Amino acid sequence: MKYKWLEEYCLSKKGAVKEYKPEWEAFLYRVGGKMFAMAGEDGGKKPIISLKCEPMTAQLLRSQYSDVVPGYYMNKEHWNSVYLEGAVPAEALKQMIDMSYDLVLNSLTKKMIKQIQEA
Repeated sequence: MKYKWLEEYCLSKKGAVKEYKPEWEAFLYRVGGKMFAMAGEDGGKKPIISLKCEPMTAQLLRSQYSDVVPGYYMNKEHWNSVYLEGAVPAEALKQMIDMSYDLVLNSLTKKMIKQIQEA
């Protein structure tokens, strides 16, 4: 895989946990019980990561990078999938992970956010 730092970066997020979902053959990265990233393969067995995204930003990223597509098996408006053998710059992918994590974290209750941030 091109982005060898991916798992470590996802797990470096405060409160992030990793879980393997056998029926999806994918690794889920969660915060507060909610998924912010899913790493696996598409139907053609190409490695991808799916990340939550604001709808307008999702469209912009898809138009900017050919290796960013509507979320594979996800809500196409709110999720993008990034081909991990593609040409998306590492810094851009890190920003997408950050954005996904922040969107999910901020959707949690204030109490849960405080517990995660204080842990």
